[in-house]
Amino acid sequence: MGSGAWGTALAKVLADAGNDVTLWSRRAELADEINDTHRNARYIGDVELPASIRATSDAASALDGACTVLLAVPSQTLRGNLESWRDEIGGDATLVSVAKGVELNTLLRMSQVIVQVTGVDPSRVAVVTGPNLAREILDEQPAATVVACTDSGRAITLQRALSTGYFRPYTNSDVVGAEIGGACKNVIALASGMAAGVGLGENTAAAIITRGLAEIMRLGIALGAKGATLAGLAGVGDLVATCTSPRSRNRAFGEHLGRGGTMESALRDAGGHVAEGVTSCQSVLALADSYDVEMPLTDAVNRVCHKGLSVDQAVALLLGRSTKPE
Repeated sequence: MGSGAWGTALAKVLADAGNDVTLWSRRAELADEINDTHRNARYIGDVELPASIRATSDAASALDGACTVLLAVPSQTLRGNLESWRDEIGGDATLVSVAKGVELNTLLRMSQVIVQVTGVDPSRVAVVTGPNLAREILDEQPAATVVACTDSGRAITLQRALSTGYFRPYTNSDVVGAEIGGACKNVIALASGMAAGVGLGENTAAAIITRGLAEIMRLGIALGAKGATLAGLAGVGDLVATCTSPRSRNRAFGEHLGRGGTMESALRDAGGHVAEGVTSCQSVLALADSYDVEMPLTDAVNRVCHKGLSVDQAVALLLGRSTKPE
């Protein structure tokens, strides 16, 4: 459910693994393009999709008979979409969150939003997350991911459905850790991009990634996550990929700001797509505050994106903090 770059990439993975796949698009013309040309030019360029993928703009048709529903819409739109879809979802379908974020106002993780809106048992909700840049997966470059679900049977079923020669899923029962790693890494990637934009080098990048991980682990553990999850693909892996890749929308957005661009010009540069971390920095910071967890990098990103602080001022603010043990 969702035909952006990541939703389309996952549809390809599922089809390549031998599954019957329906791809829902909000726009009928995009569904027609996928059916007629086997391409989704706006989001994935000239990559040819398997002919077995059926696209539709009719949500009821897409959900009819589906045993697994992957929810690939932006995190802040998930609730509204689910409210219109929930009556069409099958009685035992596995609901899979592939968006990374914390909902504004409610401060709920995506799996919690799914449970609240649909009323399903939490064991029916899974999360797919990891160092998964959509374009590289579309190019069939080797990648690994995490399938997190408290129901081991559903996790293994989804793992098998996603397994291809280039895409390797690992199962995990720690849904909280998987989601916190995915939501927070976008914020740290903005910080990494900002540092690159002002001309700072590899020492700074390493410090941001490492101290960013420390923030993520503090919050995750406060929420009940396992440290091992955040030291794995869903934490360190996703963080490194998103902070270092020029393909990362969050890093690119931060880099534009670091070069002196405004939020408005960064948005134009990103083709009108808001980087998830721009919104997530607000909700993640509020969630951290509610658990009395200190997240200085996240706070600095929030101030740059929403409080008018310059990147240079943010760097000075972070370097001016009192010294302490690691």
